[in-house]
Amino acid sequence: MRDIFKLFRVHQYIKNLFIFMPLLFSFSFADTQNNINTLVAFILFSILASSIYIFNDLMDIDEDKVHPKKRFRPLASGKVSISTAKLLISVLSISSLGIAFVFSLPLFTVLISYFLLNIAYSLKLKHISILDIFIIATGFVLRLFAGSAVANKELSMWIILMTFLLAIFLALAKRRDDVLLSLAGQETRKNIDGYNLEFVNASMVLMAGVVIVSYIQYTISPDVTLRLNSSYLYLTSFFVILGVLRYMQITFVEQNSGSPTKIVIKDMFMKVTILFWLLSFIAIVKLV
Repeated sequence: MRDIFKLFRVHQYIKNLFIFMPLLFSFSFADTQNNINTLVAFILFSILASSIYIFNDLMDIDEDKVHPKKRFRPLASGKVSISTAKLLISVLSISSLGIAFVFSLPLFTVLISYFLLNIAYSLKLKHISILDIFIIATGFVLRLFAGSAVANKELSMWIILMTFLLAIFLALAKRRDDVLLSLAGQETRKNIDGYNLEFVNASMVLMAGVVIVSYIQYTISPDVTLRLNSSYLYLTSFFVILGVLRYMQITFVEQNSGSPTKIVIKDMFMKVTILFWLLSFIAIVKLV
């Protein structure tokens, strides 16, 4: 059971917190029904995501077996059978999509889009360099749309762009880790020939800059300052810049970018930065 639970990759559910972003950035938590709807969307999205993680592991068994870290995954190590994995994929995906269909058709539309896109990604598209990171980034945007669909909150174009660009930045950091493994004689991805250190490093610097600019544009946009009744949100960009620079330090100096989720969970600097960003955001809207 422990190995089956590992297949779910519960630690990856932190990505699904983007579903709550429409509520956070609209700063409307008073509507209990919207809060419940968003929580339900988070749960259904997480269940569906787990089915996709298992499907991806199933498709990557051969590659994972030669990866220094991924070879210990339940399927690659043989601790969980292929038949069990297929059963889990069916149960998790059908239950998530079925409940979503009854609960909210707009949410179902987002979930089925995410599911089909990621199935295509696991089967073929992840082996096409550049396109692979764009699909990953699109998944984060779909999380925003899932939250927006159930909470009836309109998304700012800057939030959509910022999320998309940030996801590309993080995906590039993961590809950098693959490039380093390839240089060490451990090529684990078919698309790695489309990347090298020079390209990935330059792309990450570019994405870091546009992520920061997009966030600043969001904080100073007229509709946001009017809706949140504050012209000081730009001050929270200090923590965004700090977080981006810390992640780049982890990637370029510490050479540790294989798992963005684990970095956010384990790195105290990142956790404190995110906490202060959230607290400053709330304080400025409520107090200033």
